[in-house]
Parts: sequence; C-alpha cells; structure tokens
Amino acid sequence: MTSLKIYKRYKSTNRVTLYSGDCIALLKQIPDQHLNLIVTSPPYNIGKEYEKQSSIQEYITFQEKVISLCVKKLHPKGSICWQVGNSINKGKKGQEVVPLDIVLYEIFKKNQLLLKNRIIWHFRHGLHAKHRFSGRYETVMWFTKSDDYIFNLDNVRVRQKYPGKKAYKGPKKGQYSGNIKGKNPSDFWDDLQYDVWDMPNVKANHIEKTSHPCQYPISLVERLINATTNKGDIVFDPFLGAGTTIIAAIKNGRRAVGSELNAEYYEIAKERIQKFNKGDLPIREDKPTYEPAPGTAITMRLETE
Repeated sequence: MTSLKIYKRYKSTNRVTLYSGDCIALLKQIPDQHLNLIVTSPPYNIGKEYEKQSSIQEYITFQEKVISLCVKKLHPKGSICWQVGNSINKGKKGQEVVPLDIVLYEIFKKNQLLLKNRIIWHFRHGLHAKHRFSGRYETVMWFTKSDDYIFNLDNVRVRQKYPGKKAYKGPKKGQYSGNIKGKNPSDFWDDLQYDVWDMPNVKANHIEKTSHPCQYPISLVERLINATTNKGDIVFDPFLGAGTTIIAAIKNGRRAVGSELNAEYYEIAKERIQKFNKGDLPIREDKPTYEPAPGTAITMRLETE
C-alpha cells in the first residue's frame, strides 16, 4: 500500500491533517460549525514530561480557552467527548485529588452544551497507591449542542448479558426479550465483564504502547467515533499525543484532524498513522480485559449464542 498523504495545513478535503503546534492555531484554520466530533484526552496537570504543571486555576483558564473555541467549531449535530482523570493538587495541608470532569463540567455548561453521558472507562492495572485506594477508572464526558445530534447505537452494541433469552409470558411470550442486534453498552462497566468500556489502559506490554506515557486505547475512541459520527465525517483531536484518534478515525472511514505540540509525539503519531495505512500497526482487538475460564457460568451462557 502506498504512503498516506498527511497534510500539515487543514483543508476539509484532507483525509488526514496532522498539525505540529498549538491546537489553538490549528482551530483558527477551521471554519465554524465544521467538525462533527471533537474527542480528546487533554493533559491532566499532573506534571508529566509533556506538560508544565500549573495552578489548578491556570489549568482551568487554559482549558476554557480551548473548549470555547472547540464549541465554536463544532457542527450543530456534532459531539464533544472529553476524556479525563484526576489532577493532584499539592497544597499546604498535603496532596488532594482533583476530579477534572467535575472541574471542567462548568466550562461546558457555560458554553451551553448538554451532557449526554458521563462514561466510566474502567481498567484493571496501573500504579499502586500507598496512601489512598489505587485509581482504576477515568471518565469521558459526552456533550452535544442540542437534542438533535448523531447517535448510532446499532454501531456499538455489545453482546446481551443473557443471549437468546425470550419472554415466558404476556403478549410477547416466545419473543426475544432483548434487541437481537445486541445490548446498549451503557455508560458503566457491569459484572458480566463484556461491556467493552472495560478496556485495559495502554501500559507495559500492551501491543499499542509507545513512549507516550498517557495513551488511551484505539478501541476506546473507536467506540465514540462509531456512535457519534457517520462515514466521511470529520473527527478532531486538539491534544493528539501518539495519534490514536486519527488511527481510529481513518480505520472507520472518517476524515481526521489532530494537533500535537510535542515534536517527539508528533513524529510517533505520524509513524503510527503510516504503519496503520500499510497494515503494520499492532492494534488490540476490542475484547474484554478478562476472559472467564472455560466451564464458568458466564462462559456457559455465552455458548448459547
């Protein structure tokens, strides 16, 4: 397969635009009400190598500037998905966890957006805390401009908890009790472990791992793209990192735009995009983190499909 053309300056006809620099400069190139989905995982203000830790108020001011400009560029039927974890505030009394989704929510409300879901992304592995419980989840805030927005539920359904189950009484006796296409994945991980919001974070031996310290998995952003956009739509990531959003977008027939300030990560993103285009990029299959051992009750239920 030939090399994929990656454009540095934005045009709506570009399949991929990868901008090396500040996201605000790129956003100013994009027409208003033009982007169908804005999905990102911004810096968490925890002092990672790619960010300068600032006061929480300085961080909020910066995020407000970016978010407000993103809203201006968002199509009336588009969505914004802002994936965040926690920041750590080191005050005079000691360390305090600052939940960024709660802090940033007011910025989105100020821009008159509607929160459709606060999605829980659960993962099983990470750093082990010594003085508090170890963090094992982050959140995705999904916002729209109104109640008239794209939502393709059938694109992202997952297997039923009890596949093949039928009503045993009433007017629908003998009919399937759930949607035969699968169940709504919901906004939270449940005890079946087959809702694919339960995805491992990209650490250690994960096949998608690069040198970027805070990657999210392709499968996470892929679900958001498939649910909230149609083929040919434009997906934008203002804090692109290792290029995951662009890969998920072009993998599913969307146009992709992203900006990355760090020169090292920009090159990683560009290399990963070309590897994907050639079919050489390792991608973890969208599957549960944990597969129950054969013979368990869960496995026996699933074998009835």
